[in-house]
This record gives sequence, C-alpha cells and structure tokens, in this order.
Amino acid sequence: MNVHRNISFVSSIALSMRAISKSFSGVTVLKNINIDLHKGEVHALMGENGAGKSTLMKIMAGIYRPDKGEIIYRGKPTAWHNAMEAREKGISVIHQELNLSPNISIGENVLMGSKFPKNRLGMVDWNKVHERAHLLLQSIGSELDPRKNVSTLSVAQQQMVEIARALSIEAEVLVMDEPTASLTNKEIDKLFIIINELKQKGVAIVYISHRMDEIFRISDRCTILRDGEWITSVPITETSPEHLVKTMVGRELSDLFQKPQSHTNWIQNKTPVLEIRSLTDNKRVKDISLEVHAGEIVGISGLVGAGRTELVRAIFGLSDISSGEILINGQSVNISSPEDAMRYGIAHVPESRKEQGLFLHMSVKENMMMAVMPNYRKSSLLDWSRISKEADVYIHELGIKTASKEQKVLRLSGGNQQKVLLSRWLSISPKVLLLDEPTRGVDIGAKTEIHRIIYKLAKTGLAVLMISSELPEIMALSDRVLVMHEGKLRANLQREEATQEKIMYYATGEIQ
Repeated sequence: MNVHRNISFVSSIALSMRAISKSFSGVTVLKNINIDLHKGEVHALMGENGAGKSTLMKIMAGIYRPDKGEIIYRGKPTAWHNAMEAREKGISVIHQELNLSPNISIGENVLMGSKFPKNRLGMVDWNKVHERAHLLLQSIGSELDPRKNVSTLSVAQQQMVEIARALSIEAEVLVMDEPTASLTNKEIDKLFIIINELKQKGVAIVYISHRMDEIFRISDRCTILRDGEWITSVPITETSPEHLVKTMVGRELSDLFQKPQSHTNWIQNKTPVLEIRSLTDNKRVKDISLEVHAGEIVGISGLVGAGRTELVRAIFGLSDISSGEILINGQSVNISSPEDAMRYGIAHVPESRKEQGLFLHMSVKENMMMAVMPNYRKSSLLDWSRISKEADVYIHELGIKTASKEQKVLRLSGGNQQKVLLSRWLSISPKVLLLDEPTRGVDIGAKTEIHRIIYKLAKTGLAVLMISSELPEIMALSDRVLVMHEGKLRANLQREEATQEKIMYYATGEIQ
C-alpha cells in the first residue's frame, strides 16, 4: 500500500524549535538544534540511539525544559511548564517506551489526561468513557474491549492503546516514536492510513523509526541528528536509504550489513544441545517439537500472536507446561522455574528489556552481574572489587558505551541497554541462549553490533534460538528458520530455501 505523500511544503509552520541545547549531569546531549514542523507534513527524525531524538521530543512535549533556546508554537514563543500543559495545547506523543497504567482499564488509559464525561450527579459516566474509548480504538482498527485491564494485554495490544490515547485529543503536533515496533503488517497499514488522514487535516507529524522502508513510505522530509547535533534536513525524495545511513552513523551501508556465511555444516548427526518434544502449554503453544545444535542460530518467525514468545517463556520456566519434554544434551530435564532453566545452562533475553529484563535505577555493573551475585560472596559480603573487574571485561568485550559502570542503566541508549542484558546472561556461561526480539528499538549501528555479538557467540558453540519480527534479521542471522502460526510449527526451512515470501506464506497459516 502506498500512502499519498504531500511533497509541496506548506508555508504555515506549526512549530519551530530554535537553538535548543540540553545537558544532564554536565553531559551535553543537545547542541543548538533547529527544526521546523510544517502543517500537513510527516517529518522523520532520524539518528542512532543516543543522538538526542527522544530528548528533543521530550522538550517539545514539555517533559524537559531546554537549557537554551526556545519553542515557537502558533507563531509565538512558548515555554511549557509541564507535559500536561503541552498536551492541552495540542502536543500529543506516542512514546517508544509504553507509558500505560497496567492496573486500570483500557478505556481509562485511552482517555487519561482528558476530561472524563460526567453524569447528572457529577460522577464519571463510565459507559460514556468506554464508549468514547471504543470509538477511538475502532478508528485504528482495534477491537479491544475498553473495559479490560491493560495488564492483560500483549505488547502489541498495548501499543494500539498508546496510539488511541495519542489520538484522543485534537492534536496540532503529533510525535510518533517507534509506533510500529510491535504491530503486524495489517496494523501498520491501518496506522499509515490514519497518518494520511491526519496530514489532510493539517496535523504536523514527527515520525521516529529505524525502519527505512517506513521512512520512505510515509515521510515527506527528514532531519538527521548525530551526537546531539543537527546534521541535515532534506526532502525524502532527494535522498536514499544508503545516504541516510551513512549520514547517521558516518559509515557506508555496505559496512553495516554483511550477511555471515553459515558455519553449521558439521552439526548433522550430532546430539542437539536443546531439544523440545511435543511441548504444549494449553494456552498458545501447541505440540511444538524442535532442536538446536551447538553453534547453530535457529530463527523463529511468525506474526504477532503466533505463540513465539510463549514458547521461549515455557522453555525458560516462566509458564507452565501441560505436556511434552525438554532435553539438554540428550538428557530429559524438568524446568518449572527460571532458576531451573539457569541451572541447566539456559539464558533468556526477554522481549521488553525495560519491563522484563533491566533494573533501571541500578547501575550498569549491578545489572550485568545480577545473575551471578552469589558467586562473588566473600564471607557474608559481596566482593565488589571482583564484580567490578568482571563487569569491565563485559563492557570491553561487548563494546558497551557508558560513562561509568556505576552509571544507572536507565541513562544508556537502547542498544547499550540490550548489551548489558546480554552480558548478564553470558555471565552464567550458558549452553542455550533464548533471544526474544534482540534488536527491538535499537538503531542501525547498534543492531549491527548486536548481530555480530550473536554470530560470534554461536561460533563459540552456543546454541541460539532467536525470535524476530524483522524478516531481514531472521534471514541474515539464522542457519534455519522455524515458522509458527497460531501456536503450531508450520515450517522448518534451511537457510538456503528461506525467502521472505515463503516465510510469510507459512506465517499466515498456509500449508503446502
């Protein structure tokens, strides 16, 4: 589906940011940034993680105040006192990291920050709240029940709630930070239709994404930041993916994407490190059998809801198995908890690093060594000297960019946070590495680095089972590709026969 692009720039500017600078703890993250947002235009904001994109948007939305510079909105200099004021004035944001309240209803989350409708007694009219939320959800193609609690939703469903909430106000400026990270192709198509409708109404849209196909499909213009500085702004019709990548990271595209050769020709007839026989969890996983050998990267593909995440969670002891068997090096094992899984050498990097993996307000060092802290006891105390030395090794080996190992992991970019999480599980010297969306929400440069780390780990003999919703990633890294649909394994494809078309054929439920 091609989305109509309005390439004739509108003379009226919705919002300008002039000479914006911002520092945290003496570290400058934005340096004299200028950007204009035109009405009825999609403006892609691009750059590696840590380039300053999110900080700039948080200033625009009133979450942060700039140290220097000003915002010009509706033709006048403006200084937001807080995010609520910016929202009330028509600045709406879909954040990359979901900001929903899990213990209240979908409807309450959708209308949060708006005035709830009241009944004759002056009480909240919950029927109208849920009715209004239902209409907003329907407008983006979602049939979620607004009365359900957000805590019951998948990550993809939560993303749809975030989008509906952003659309609940009559926004003049809409910021979308990685809005499609968890969506299916069908949901993305619907979102792009909505974006086009908003453009026709004159809404200025900032679109942040690491997916080049989306940038060229939906954007009119793009601005690139690097290391907190403005690099260029250019109409999207006057550039190319190769040029944008080179501008963002200072390297040629050919240096970033090198498909490694398969290195597993020797594994046939060897005992698999991980074997699953007829695994069922009575919820989403249905009679799955698979095997992963030492040094092999097996990719799991499938649409949202196919049961991929549920499968690796069951293997790691995070959900109950109703039937089936797990074998490690040919020996049947009983895994009923993550502790059991770790004892058998299984590591798990979850889908959502911030909600499920990291301790955001703890240090890089503590996050790295969390899984093996008991091994560093000296009498009844922790030997922090040894812990620090070990953390230094992982920082060096994985190329983690951090001001200090004492820095809170919250302050790292997405790619470096993911490396910290990887190092935690490498600290247990695993035999099997379960990766669920290992490069979600990281920039192109960090994605390439993580790919190289995964490939290097496999070459050392680690058995890797990797989930990814990005077909190029699955095809670039996997020695074999397993395709799931509705909880069942539909295909087991060798690398040489795996094409995007064939993977999607099985992912949609077709069987030859």
